Amino acid sequence: MSFLVIATWEFALPGLKEAAQHLADNGSCLDAVEHVVKTVELNPDVESVGLGGFPNKEGVVELDAAIMRGKDLGFGAVVGVRQFIHPISIARKVMSDTPYCMLVGTGAEDFAQQHGFQKGELLTDQRRQEWLERKQRKSLADTGHDTIGVIALDLDGSMACGTSSSGLKMKHPGRVGDSPIIGAGLYADDDVGAAVATGVGEDIMRCCLCFYAVELMQQGKTPQQAAEATVTKAHTRLARTQKKIGNIALVCADNKGACGAAANHEGFGFCVASSDMQPRFMTVEPISSSE
Repeated sequence: MSFLVIATWEFALPGLKEAAQHLADNGSCLDAVEHVVKTVELNPDVESVGLGGFPNKEGVVELDAAIMRGKDLGFGAVVGVRQFIHPISIARKVMSDTPYCMLVGTGAEDFAQQHGFQKGELLTDQRRQEWLERKQRKSLADTGHDTIGVIALDLDGSMACGTSSSGLKMKHPGRVGDSPIIGAGLYADDDVGAAVATGVGEDIMRCCLCFYAVELMQQGKTPQQAAEATVTKAHTRLARTQKKIGNIALVCADNKGACGAAANHEGFGFCVASSDMQPRFMTVEPISSSE
């Protein structure tokens, strides 16, 4: 059996390198996923996740995160969490220690505090200044977003995936994207594989992107074929009824260690490492569009 870890965006590379060594040493896929996400959540230079995440239109950073275990379809998510830097760890605690799948807002925050998670200031001086400038310009949310999404396959053949995000810039308070939504922002099933998404959550949710990609792998498509077919189908379907389509990107992996990625826009890339591949960053050519 071989291991694999794959994650969206170049900012995942430092954590992915450490996760790859963890997996090579027979570590668990859940620990690998959580580690990569936590590393990004702690990076104040990443404006879309955790510490330094961009605030909503009221100047408050709200974080969403989710984690999924492919062995038994275990799932945990937290939504709209404020003042906790590692929502991915809170989400994992929801999955492991409660009968629930999702906690939101003050309920999630109370749960985090009861389980010893420490509060901290999320809004950095740089992000505060950028927020003030956008507020003066009356600039609303962007058309894309750089969610951290991670998939891991360990040497025991188990799979897990996770996501974490601060959501669209200048979002309405309480807005939730695809990141913590099972089947949209992430999905994992040891019988098949896993997928994680990044981009505009509203469009990703409308198409149940990640569940569809895993279903295509179940039907026999390779991860690359599944990623391309999923993004193409979503983009084509949305183009029939929407004047503007947000950024949509996806990475997939199967339970044998193959992987793939696709996007409907320029500039998307992912990091990957496996038993046969040293950690590296790779870019993705956008799918061709009939739009």
